[in-house]
Amino acid sequence: MSENGTYQLDNSGESRRYLIAQLGARRHYAVPRILHESGMLAHLYTDVCATKGWPRLLRGLPAASLPRALRRLSGRIPTGVPPESITAFSIFGMRYAWERARARNQSERTAAYLWAGREFCRLVLKAGFDNASGVYTFNGAGLELLTTARLRGLHCVMEQTSAPRRIEHELLLEEHRRFPGWEEEQGMDALDEATVAREEREWDQADTILCGSEFVREGIRQAGGPMGRCRIVPYGLDMPVRTIHRIQHNGPLRVLTVGRIALLKGSQYVLEAAKQMGSAAVFRMVGYSAVLPKAEAMLREHVELTGPIPRSEMAEQFAWADVFLLPSLCEGSAMVTYEAMSYGLPVVCTPNAGSQVIDGESGFIVPPRDVDAIVIALEACNRDVRGERSLGLAASKLSAGFDVSSYGRRIESALNSCEELG
Repeated sequence: MSENGTYQLDNSGESRRYLIAQLGARRHYAVPRILHESGMLAHLYTDVCATKGWPRLLRGLPAASLPRALRRLSGRIPTGVPPESITAFSIFGMRYAWERARARNQSERTAAYLWAGREFCRLVLKAGFDNASGVYTFNGAGLELLTTARLRGLHCVMEQTSAPRRIEHELLLEEHRRFPGWEEEQGMDALDEATVAREEREWDQADTILCGSEFVREGIRQAGGPMGRCRIVPYGLDMPVRTIHRIQHNGPLRVLTVGRIALLKGSQYVLEAAKQMGSAAVFRMVGYSAVLPKAEAMLREHVELTGPIPRSEMAEQFAWADVFLLPSLCEGSAMVTYEAMSYGLPVVCTPNAGSQVIDGESGFIVPPRDVDAIVIALEACNRDVRGERSLGLAASKLSAGFDVSSYGRRIESALNSCEELG
């Protein structure tokens, strides 16, 4: 539904309906739910979810009895999407998880990623388009589907979830130079070239490319992509009215970072900031580690590493913190920054994080790789926490404009646009 309450009609006079091909539970299945509520969902194809196939059995078991990985899987519930509108390729999904888990190096992880994108498209094409008049895919896992859909005259939408792989590789190469020994060093090999080529061919097949932030759109421009077909659509997430039980304390500033511990996430700059802050702050990082043991050991000297924590248990982490830090070098529009703001936390991040933070009002935007700027921002947050707490209040208020309902209006407006984008 568009902002004026009408649906865009295709040539047959019917509202356009999209087949969504989505690996994982991106943004808690917000896109399929939005399109279903708008009468624009033809079908959702995914890998594994807890409402289809054998994973349904997990929902009847006590969460505490499940291993952490199965607890996360049990939370993959496409709320608001009827089960009959969902096809989950559970066997494929488990094999993909296995291939990623057994990968011993970056080349093997890239090979698993490439295999999954192709195999997922093959399975979707075999299942059929289900009377869809459009397809909605995500970068890296939609090329064959987009190509076939375009030949059939369907409207082709691709969501670019992060900066282009070409740009990502350039940023990572620079971090390897700056921080040798943090991660396995590897130049761009044939598999990496294949992932870059696959993504850029997807741009060629898409009528519309949705970007979560200006950082993503600018990356497409830098990679020589069709910037004119890009539409910036900031994300949104479920944000119930939160009763925030902030843990009051008189100790040092509590700094929380959530996400994969890796060079592109800026974990090395979290460490440097922790060193500079010393006893004035305590740092906690939640997420699995992708760095080498030596780098992880250096982190542990100054930062608490919790490992991954199920989403259902994250509220207490946000309640513990005074400020959220994400000095990322490459994102799309980091959902965790939206979530942190909804918990009333000021956010310190880079423009590369694709956040909706308003600099100086709901947090601070700092230049990438600038540890001094991070420390200055954290010190400002510390003063605010000890005083009026205006940053956190502004963050909470700002987050209200980025719930699923407002996100839905932005998506519907982009999909229903009649303009030629390029």
